[in-house]
Amino acid sequence: MSGLLIVGTDGSAPAVAAVEWAADDALRKRAELRIVHALDRGPYAITGVAVPGPYVIAGADVPELDEALRRASAKVLEAAEAVARARQPEVPVTTRVVEGTPAGALVEQARDADELVVGDRGLGGFTRALLGSVTMKVAGQAPCPVVVVRGGPGDRTGDRTGDRTGDRTGEIAVGVDGSESCEPAIAYAFEQAALRGATLHLVHAWEVPVHAFAPEISYDADEVRAAKQELVRARTERWQAEHPEVPVVMDIQCAHPVDALTATPYDLVVVGSHGRGAIGALLLGSVSRGVLHHARGTVAVVRPPA
Repeated sequence: MSGLLIVGTDGSAPAVAAVEWAADDALRKRAELRIVHALDRGPYAITGVAVPGPYVIAGADVPELDEALRRASAKVLEAAEAVARARQPEVPVTTRVVEGTPAGALVEQARDADELVVGDRGLGGFTRALLGSVTMKVAGQAPCPVVVVRGGPGDRTGDRTGDRTGDRTGEIAVGVDGSESCEPAIAYAFEQAALRGATLHLVHAWEVPVHAFAPEISYDADEVRAAKQELVRARTERWQAEHPEVPVVMDIQCAHPVDALTATPYDLVVVGSHGRGAIGALLLGSVSRGVLHHARGTVAVVRPPA
């Protein structure tokens, strides 16, 4: 075994879907799976208010509440572990309760991980909404690839072949631009395609200047397309050489990058991010945010090293 995958769970249906996806990917990568639940005491404290009766008082020790929270966390993890073991019995699974806010707990845990997986929304735990504060912070700050899984349990099973790690389309897409910051995403996408036996679409989008604002600009569409193809070829040739078994489709589109990456229901869409540093969640590029909003399937956000 090599590597560690971490998946966050709060007991919601999207979290169960994330556990299934993570178990499948752990099997593909021959990695250990760690299931993490954040025990956040903040919502249960009434700060600065002393109230009569069996309520939480700031600074007070309430053993009954503490024990109830721990029992609830244990049940969430027990159920998630059962899902993972039923899904992929060969994958080694551990569980962990981490105290703190969901986003902070996951980002801290991700320092040890090769990949972090979350559902697209939750019970108010890891992701209230697709791009709520938790998703933004985790995708912008985690030091490893972050996978956001859509759908409910069982949505990613491979009915075509009976393979429990199969996919619906066998197609993966990765956004390619002219910057070096997309290279970690390209490497991740080639690895995923190789592990899955999937076809990889190298998606590059360019937009025509609006004539009304730049009437002096003229261009030859064929020349532009040829230049864009050479850009994509040069940016990806290293990984194509490392993974000659991966079927590659060069997809050059005159479109907005978000539209180009989300119009087709791929099994996985991989995007890079220009966000860096402690406020990286605020610096997720518009393409990364747009793809997270609009993609119909699972999205992986792969940030360059800090």
